[in-house]
Amino acid sequence: MSKASGPHEAQGGRGAQLKHTGLRPGWTTGACATAATTAAYTALLTGDFPDPVTITLPRGQTPAFALAAEERTDAYAMAGIVKDAGDDPDVTHGALVRSTVRRLPPGSGVVFKAGPGVGTVTRPGLPLDVGEPAINPVPRQLMRDHVARVAAEHGGSGDVEITVSVDHGAEIARSTWNPRLGILGGLSILGTTGIVVPYSCSAWIDSIRRGVDVARAAGRTHVAGCTGSTSEKTVVAEYGLPEDALLDMGDFAGAVLKYVRRHPVDRLTICGGFAKLSKLAAGHLDLHSARSQVDKGFLAELARAGGADEALAARVAAANTGLEALRLCEAADVPLGDLVAVAAREAALAVLRGAPVAVDVICIDRAGTVVGRSTVTP
Repeated sequence: MSKASGPHEAQGGRGAQLKHTGLRPGWTTGACATAATTAAYTALLTGDFPDPVTITLPRGQTPAFALAAEERTDAYAMAGIVKDAGDDPDVTHGALVRSTVRRLPPGSGVVFKAGPGVGTVTRPGLPLDVGEPAINPVPRQLMRDHVARVAAEHGGSGDVEITVSVDHGAEIARSTWNPRLGILGGLSILGTTGIVVPYSCSAWIDSIRRGVDVARAAGRTHVAGCTGSTSEKTVVAEYGLPEDALLDMGDFAGAVLKYVRRHPVDRLTICGGFAKLSKLAAGHLDLHSARSQVDKGFLAELARAGGADEALAARVAAANTGLEALRLCEAADVPLGDLVAVAAREAALAVLRGAPVAVDVICIDRAGTVVGRSTVTP
């Protein structure tokens, strides 16, 4: 079990939406791996495992995790955390995430390895190179930061090898999209905020409606529907929108559009990952991976319209991921990101059915870089 402390919830935005659902949030595999790494490295330097072990997440929350496993020798230390996904029906809920930390020679830095139950990247198009353990960039940085803190506190060099493993992870991964994406051997270690937002269609759609109501009551004329925390940061940087103008739409683009159609605001910005918004561009209103997939054939058609030759269009159609398709087009100066943004805006306007709402769309990559945008269209 774990607990967290954080700032008081605001009346609008992501925090208020989550509070309104009444659902209990959980912790990502990345947060669990970071906690396990922190405990293991502390034990390696001091001989004692902190239990519970407290970490600091990207948004400042400080959850404390109880250890479910620990082991120490002169050569390494291992700690394990049971993942608590809260009220989210996550396939990794209850999984034991382990981190084994070994010292490396000075100057080696932090090296990541995939242990049993953690996958390895075998195909391009993901934010990690082929051959790398499937530990995503944000969890890697979070672990590096905590290793540095422990090293500074206890006199370590910070040069370590971190092997992350998940008990029964290879079996659990069969229920995910990892095999199709070319991540073989187990699960991915994920998370951008460290927090699992509970998934419930009815509760989350209701929270979206509440978010629109709060924004309108506050006199906001420009709101943004965002697929996650990275896209929220993007629209704040682009437009300086206050928290109560931010709608955490997650995968429910249709819920935002249908409610705004009935309760208009002057302007709606839709911001999200390129792959998710390519689904909206293709006409899908539910962007969850279980109910819609990136249509690479559709992306190939857009690429052709943007000047791609048949060879490039064929490569786009055969791409492993939407991100790979985007990178192929970027290398050929074909503005696939902009084309997806324009098509997504058109799909949004079709749902709005003439409601007096100006719409623009921003597509970003995993790092939050804008890779496509549309103009503002009434």
